[in-house]
Amino acid sequence: EVAESSAQQAQGLMFRTELAPDKGMIFPFAKDRAASFWMKNTVISLDIIFLRRDGTIESIAANTIPYSLAPVRSNEPVATVLEIAAGRAAELNIGPGDTVTWPR
Repeated sequence: EVAESSAQQAQGLMFRTELAPDKGMIFPFAKDRAASFWMKNTVISLDIIFLRRDGTIESIAANTIPYSLAPVRSNEPVATVLEIAAGRAAELNIGPGDTVTWPR
């Protein structure tokens, strides 16, 4: 799923009770920015992947804590954020520096 509008980005994956291993949500930004997410109202744990404009992974916040109000932040300005089921990044053996591509 693509969260394009500000309303879609604010909602994200909140209130979902499951997320299939091959599903996720991508948050493209018009301009690079320091990204900060929280898990308020997010029932399931996620891997939050922060992507640079060229698609390389800047960092991964793995196994985030459901309902947490603690900010989950990128380390530098990013162009996109990808949320997937918790643990999938490790299962797929992906990490910082790897490249993510998707149809735009």
